[in-house]
Amino acid sequence: MHVIFITPEAVPFSRVGGLGDVSFQLPRSLARRGHQVTVVVPKHRGSDRMKLTEIPQWRSELDLSLSRREARFFYGDTGDIHRAVLVGCDDLFDRPGVYGNEFGDYDDNAERFIFFSRAALLAAGKLPEPDEEVIVHCHDWPTGLVPMCLNNWRDAFPSLETAATVFTYHNLASQGLFLHYDFAMTGLDWSCFTYEGLEFHGQMNLTKAGLMSADIITTVSRKYAAESLTPAFGMGLEGVLRHRRDDIMPVLNGVDYGQWDPTTDRYIAANYSEEDLSGKEECRRNLAAVFGFNNSTMPTVGMVCRLLPRKGLDLVVKALERMMDLPINAAFMGLGEIHYQDFLQDAALRWPGRLGYKKANDLGLTHHILSGSDMFIMSSRFEPCGLEQLYALRYGAVPVVRGTGGLDDTVIDVLDNPDQGTGYKFVDFSPESFLEVLSRAVDDYGRKDIWRGLVVRGMKQNYSWDQAARLYEDVYKKALDLAQNRDS
Repeated sequence: MHVIFITPEAVPFSRVGGLGDVSFQLPRSLARRGHQVTVVVPKHRGSDRMKLTEIPQWRSELDLSLSRREARFFYGDTGDIHRAVLVGCDDLFDRPGVYGNEFGDYDDNAERFIFFSRAALLAAGKLPEPDEEVIVHCHDWPTGLVPMCLNNWRDAFPSLETAATVFTYHNLASQGLFLHYDFAMTGLDWSCFTYEGLEFHGQMNLTKAGLMSADIITTVSRKYAAESLTPAFGMGLEGVLRHRRDDIMPVLNGVDYGQWDPTTDRYIAANYSEEDLSGKEECRRNLAAVFGFNNSTMPTVGMVCRLLPRKGLDLVVKALERMMDLPINAAFMGLGEIHYQDFLQDAALRWPGRLGYKKANDLGLTHHILSGSDMFIMSSRFEPCGLEQLYALRYGAVPVVRGTGGLDDTVIDVLDNPDQGTGYKFVDFSPESFLEVLSRAVDDYGRKDIWRGLVVRGMKQNYSWDQAARLYEDVYKKALDLAQNRDS
């Protein structure tokens, strides 16, 4: 297959969050399995730190109703076996941020990503070789317009005549909602601006465009796929998703175990494995020194995340007093809302020698916290997939998580399944539920044989990108079958 991977961000050219990583790891894994994979991504500021080669014959001018913009195209060196094409327009993409700056989203994001979607489709039309099975795989709201445009303009793209489309929603909290008059920039007929199209309560919804138009829809965990069908998690699109529920195929994101593996990790104080955990004791002592803990023999609880309500910080704030009544050390790191940062800084002063907070987003320190922690907290309100719990499992930091989204899919609750459990889960979003399972984890930590078995089972779990790539092959095959039936 030739997979054309259209995304608003992709390592090594740009990264805001997990989507940037997915847009490198999944294409690489698919390419290593023998497929032709091309990532199409905007040429954001800083992209030229990688080798770029312009494709001058591809230059195109796009009519955006009230303006005309030239799209320039570049081959980009990904540093691996898959390739990339970057869409350039400096007026739109040569900016400090991918989606916005410290003041919020850019006001012209509708124009920016409508332009990108249309230009990416032009690039996609030039990429396939004859007789290739082509998949156009789009990610989140900035690319939701692509499947709809392809469905309406397929005659203009002979190489994509039989192409199948896949749309992945990673997080419905961001949907690409814009005023109705921005629709004119799409170049689509106004018949697409309906309830059956991308209209959403009088506005244009680019996520809805992808959901209504793609042959297959994927999301990043089984539980989040089910949650998205409900008003609590569907964010207004639950009706659309229920309508397409037979075409939704959840696939978990993966982990790059070349980067996240305590047996080879260059960041941590000592390497270790499930067969020999002695190095983890040294990592705990090192973490105690980094955070100023007085007693390194106490179980250490780690938490690394963006300090936002959806990550469950309000729950941690309410629970912290009783949490620190437990015989634990607590290591926190993250950036986010100012009041949470201030709260954790004050907490570090209140419990010196037992609670530490690093106001940072530091990759090396993340590795130190994972390797030196005995337990790892993820108290999210919702978590479509989550990666930190997968890292924690591999590093023997037993996850204590809320049973939502990918956290529910990837952590086996030891309270329900003592022989196979890999962590602790709570369901109710309340301090009491969280403290109940954390207290149980601290108690179990003292039962060394039981605890070691729990740690080792977690370290043996395999959530590699190769597994995700295998599942996506099944997604693509189903999409191609649907596209063939559509064309016949």
